[in-house]
This record gives sequence, structure tokens and C-alpha cells, in this order.
Amino acid sequence: MEAAELRCTAAVEQPLPGGLAPRRRLMRNATVLLGRNELRQPVLRVAGGSGAAAAVMSFVLAGDAVRLFTRFAGEGRAAVRVGPDGAQVLLSDCPPDALRRFLRLLRVKVAAGPRDAPRRPRLLERPPPSFSVISPVQERDLLGGPGRRQECGQRPAEVPRAERRPPARLSAEQEAVLGAVRSGKSIFFTGSAGTGKSFLLKRILGSLPPNITYATASTGVAACHIGGTTLHAFAGIGSGKAPLEQCIQLAERPGVRQHWLACQHLIIDEISMVDGKFFDKLEAVARAVRKRDEPFGGIQLIICGDFLQLPPVCKANEETKFCFQAKSWRKCIHINMELTEVRRQTDKTFVSILNAIRLGRCTEEVTRQLMQTAAHKSERDGILATRLCTHKDDVEITNERRLQQLPGEVHVFEALDSDPMLVKLIDAQCPVGGRVELKLGAQVMLAKNLDVSQGLVNGARGVVVGFESEQKGLPKVRFLCGVTQLIKMEKWVIKGPSGVHLSRQQLPLKLAWAISIHKSQGMSLDCVEISLARVFESGQAYVALSRARSLAGLRVLDFDPKAVRADPAVLHFYRHLRHHQLLAQDSLHTHSDADEKENWKCN
Repeated sequence: MEAAELRCTAAVEQPLPGGLAPRRRLMRNATVLLGRNELRQPVLRVAGGSGAAAAVMSFVLAGDAVRLFTRFAGEGRAAVRVGPDGAQVLLSDCPPDALRRFLRLLRVKVAAGPRDAPRRPRLLERPPPSFSVISPVQERDLLGGPGRRQECGQRPAEVPRAERRPPARLSAEQEAVLGAVRSGKSIFFTGSAGTGKSFLLKRILGSLPPNITYATASTGVAACHIGGTTLHAFAGIGSGKAPLEQCIQLAERPGVRQHWLACQHLIIDEISMVDGKFFDKLEAVARAVRKRDEPFGGIQLIICGDFLQLPPVCKANEETKFCFQAKSWRKCIHINMELTEVRRQTDKTFVSILNAIRLGRCTEEVTRQLMQTAAHKSERDGILATRLCTHKDDVEITNERRLQQLPGEVHVFEALDSDPMLVKLIDAQCPVGGRVELKLGAQVMLAKNLDVSQGLVNGARGVVVGFESEQKGLPKVRFLCGVTQLIKMEKWVIKGPSGVHLSRQQLPLKLAWAISIHKSQGMSLDCVEISLARVFESGQAYVALSRARSLAGLRVLDFDPKAVRADPAVLHFYRHLRHHQLLAQDSLHTHSDADEKENWKCN
């Protein structure tokens, strides 16, 4: 039933004779249903409006005449041509995941056609219903069978492989968080590195209408990973250090104000790097611009991150203030949830080491095991371990020097940017640079998921083994997973000022002799080499160590137990969080009003 129903904005366009402009009917808050009529034919029903303006429109979906336009399904938009006369239903403002499920069901059921031949009802029998909601996808729909009809020139059994493969399942913890989001609660969810926070965040994004949902993050690279913008760019108040009245005036500017008013769900990723004073300023600005006294002006907050990772960036003489220490945090957040199931690392010994490091504990056993990794081989099949550095200057010097030391010709790849005037903004948010220089033997890293099933994922390590002789001279890369792949140009879409979409086309590669700890956040690396001698922030050692997929793929140089530390205020916060979570596990599933009353103190 869930896949057969869609709530969105629907526009029905019906052609008129004589070449006149088509008749168009727009229905906001429409319900679109996929069902069958009394002849068992698939039917698309669109209902919307209220009172005298209420309307219900139904279209029989004859297989040969139906066409789907799904290019923008990821943005919650699609179109269905429903008849030979060119009539079509335009769908928008749909939760992307719900739209994909609906289109999948529609495609499969239309291809299957009427399941049974229509039967004549016998006397005294109740006549069959004129419309019934269509059944879920069955195995026979996917595999084909008697009576399946050909659609769009394909054989009936040719259902795309991606549609046959079920999506990765959420854990019980993740399902609980998603349920709380759907219930409208403002939630903060956290967890150690590798517990699937980013995966869950993308599922949450897919379940919310795009037109009223704004995805943001504390850094440009993190924002790019979720297809959003930085929190500062969304807020439109600069650094937020100006007086409140001035910040409100900045947020009242036409382009910025429009986003504040439209936003009903605000996602903030990598919250640990957002300053608590900035969070308080945002909360006050939201209430002022939206003219609502509810916390954050009535916007639902979905906040994600790990306060035991990288802290807010501040000047040497400034005191660090985390978001959970903000005055408005407790009244804004209804539910706090910690994910505990680690999915990145499967080695229990390594997981226990990382858990100890995360909490700032470095026992003799942990020290011994990490020091032993210094003897690990740093090369496998010509692929060297990536050096994680605390300072970005070290990264640039290392990569440039190692590339120069390689013999042979330099192959240069220039990016194609949608707006050359905003290159600095694109550079700040895009994970790849405007200029990529490679040589034969260059150590590289993928900056985008290309084929998850083969291991070609963001962070996958490889070495350049050749270049195409024709066309653009694209590089061939042998990856640690055993795959050798020709790497083609990929496209990143970035949200710029006032919601303008910017894009960059570039190779999804970057040099990987070294990478900064800040830029590695959220990545999973196959082989990592770390020197912790210059660690300068709480949580930095943990972020670096937790990038590794396994203890065998980790090499720690110059290990000093003093580099392992966690902020006492953060440890205090997490102790209270866990205590509260144990007491409130039942209320998380029921989403009762008791959640707000049981909210705990963390200051």
C-alpha cells in the first residue's frame, strides 16, 4: 500500500485540439494512487483540492502508451505520460525515496498488464469495485510469466537489475531514528565513526519533500556529500558574530528570507564543528524571520554528528563552545539518540581499540597494539598507504613533491565549472580540485562512489597504470579491490548562494600520498599511515585512526599516548545521553509527548 500511494504536488496536462496550449490543472497536497479497475487494468488516480475545487482524475495505463520521465527523480520530480493523446501527470515536491518506490511499482505493474482476464459477474453477486489499490510487487512481476506484455521494445523479463536488488536495510536503531523524524520530532543522532550516520542521513533526506527540506553541514565537503550547502550559506548571516539585530537584517534579505520561510526540515551534518554561540544566534534569527515563538521558529531539526570527533574551529584565545552547550539546545532537541552498531570495521579488536581512543582512554594494551602497526607493510600491489596529516600545508607539499619525483609526462585535467566566477565557492564544497595532475604511477583516491558492488567507493585507493591513447587521454587506475578501471569525468552539483545550483565536471580522483584529517572525515580508507606527533585538537587522533577499515590496513608512526584525548565536557554530555537513552528506549518507538518531559540536562 505504501509504495502505491504518493502525496505530492500534481499537475495534469491534457492536450486540446487545434494546437492550442494544453489544459492544465494544478493540485497541491494531492494524493496519487496506483490501482486497478474492474477489468484489472492498471489505473493512475489523482485526487486533490477541497470543497468545490476538489477533483479526482483517473487514467487507464495502457502499456504501449505509458512513458516515464525520471531524470529528476532524485530531486522529487517526475512525469508520467498516461495516454496516446499525450496527456501527462507531472509530479513534484515528492520525497525522493517514496517517488522511486512508486515509479518502480508503476513500471513493473504496467509491464505486467492485467493479471487475469475479466470475468462476467454472476447474478446476485456484488459487482466488482471500480478501483482498488494495486498489490505490492511480487516475484512473478520481476521474473516474468504468462501474460506479461512487452513494454517500450523490451522483453518483459528485462527489469533493471537495480530494481531487483533490495536497498540496504536499516538497523533497528536507524529505523527508530527515521521513525522519529517522520513523526515530526527534532532529533540529534550521533555515534562513533562507522556506525552509518551518513547512510542514515541520506535515507532521511530521501523520505522528506525536497521543496521544504534544506540539507546543510558545517563544512563544504560534508555538505557536498549530502547534496546540500554549508550551514553558514543557508543562514545568510556571515560568521554570526555581528549583533543579533544586524544578523536578522542580513537574514531578511529577499533571497535568504525566502529559504528561512520555506524551510520546514533543516538537516545539519557534522554538528561537532558548529560553534554553540552560532547555533544560539541561528535559533534567535529563525524565530525573528519566521515571526514564530516556537523553538527555531517551528523548523524541525535533524542534527547529526559526533562531538567526540573534530571540535569547532576557534581562535587560540577563544573558549570552545559545543552546540550541546548552547542555551537553546535543550528546548530545540526533543530526542537524543546514539547509534552503537559499527558497520565500517568488522574486526572486534580494532573496534574496541577505536572505542577506547574515542573516549580518550589509552591503556597499555591499546598503546602496544597501535605501536605494533608501525611494522605493517605500507605497500600492496604497488599501492602505498595514504599519509593522514594534521596540517593541510603538509598534504600539499607531500603530494606535489611525490608527483614531481615520478618520471614521465604530466597529464593535466581541467574542470568544467558552471560558473567560472564562483570557482572559489565550488572549490570549497567540491571534493575534487579544478585542476587534476597525474602521472603514470601516481597514487590516487576515488572521490565518488562509482560502483559500490565492486568496491569502487569514495576513498577507494589505487594507482595510475596507464592513459587512454585517444580522445581525452583518460587515466586507467588499478584499485586495491582488484579492479582496473578507466576513470571518466563525473559531475558534482553544489548549492550556492540563494539556492543557485552550481556544478563541476572533473575526474573523481585526487592525489593520495597524503590527505588532511579534516578532509578525511566521513571516508573509509583501505590503507592508512598516520603520524600523530602534531595532533593539536581533541578527537583528532580518533578521527584519523577510525578512517582505516581494519587494523591490518593501518600503520601508526611516532605514536604518543598523549595525543589521545577527549574533551571532558563532551564525555559528560555522552554519559548523560546514554543514561537517558536507556531510560527512554520505549518512548523513542512510541514518540509520545513524554519525550520532551524526559529531555535531560547537559550543562
